[in-house]
Amino acid sequence: MFTTHSIPGRTAFFDQQEWRYFSGTSYLGLSQSIDFQNLIIQGIQRYGTHFGGSRLSNVRLEIFEQAENYLAEWTGAEAALTVSSGTLAGQLVVKTLHNRGKFYFAPQVHPALLGEGKYSKLDFQEWTNFILQETHPSTTPLILFSNTLNPLKANLYDFTWLQQLPSHIPITLVLDDSHGIGITGKNGAGVFATLQLPENVGLVVIASLGKALSMPGGVVLGSKKFIQNIWQSPHFGGASPITPAYLHAFLQAQDLYEQQRQILFQNIEFFNSQLELPTLFQTFGNFPVFYTKENNLADFLQQHKVLISSFSYPTTQSETITRVVLNAEHTRTDLTQLTHFIQEFVALTHP
Repeated sequence: MFTTHSIPGRTAFFDQQEWRYFSGTSYLGLSQSIDFQNLIIQGIQRYGTHFGGSRLSNVRLEIFEQAENYLAEWTGAEAALTVSSGTLAGQLVVKTLHNRGKFYFAPQVHPALLGEGKYSKLDFQEWTNFILQETHPSTTPLILFSNTLNPLKANLYDFTWLQQLPSHIPITLVLDDSHGIGITGKNGAGVFATLQLPENVGLVVIASLGKALSMPGGVVLGSKKFIQNIWQSPHFGGASPITPAYLHAFLQAQDLYEQQRQILFQNIEFFNSQLELPTLFQTFGNFPVFYTKENNLADFLQQHKVLISSFSYPTTQSETITRVVLNAEHTRTDLTQLTHFIQEFVALTHP
């Protein structure tokens, strides 16, 4: 267990000592970016520190609709709705879809999307086969919940099987893209525009904006009709929205996001090129997470004041998940030192 008094970036301070840090979810490295902080400060000066009213109030701030219109255009969705967290986004969707069909939950679906329905302990491929078997004889609408990827073991889920779904019943696919948005898809727009869906399959995507995009909030992406249904929910009307200052920063930071995204991709490419035993890790594409079964790598790196992600998840009784997580703030020196120590570890454990 490590405690600190400041948010880690490319490094972290423990007991007044600086460690190299390869963990967390600030993939674009903006949690400590002075440029991004200045945009937030501009937003605070314009909108204050927080807006605690309801979005249904007779006083409405234009910044919400401006940001939501941009999010919809950027991701390819018909409409978008921002809320104060990714978990609230997920639960609003679950509550809105209640009694509209039979719920099926993919393995390791994020708790934001939990509700009453059928859960699975199968792996993702086995679950998709199960769903195809379940849907063909069904006569009731079905609602499928899944993550777009597994950020713990760095797996990108394949959704081409959706083309095999039956056409005789309405199906809604709800995806959590929290770890994809800002990185994956065209210009970091995530999964929404990348999926080819049958006409009877509706798509809803929720995401935390607090990972790559470094904003404390969440978003729901879907049809205008579905977003309007959420507007009618007391759980939406009774909740405080995302802080407007962050939406201001988001709209002003698009060039910064793109700059950081390209730096991140360069860091990923460099890290991959330096690995002498690439099979030590599991990853995909331009994703900055590298999963390994070698949990003792974390202990070895700690001897050199290098901290990677290694803990039991989602409970303290769960298996230990060990990963190297890169971000856009890491320097070539950071990455060179990391791979040097990894090579030392490989030499000791894989002679």
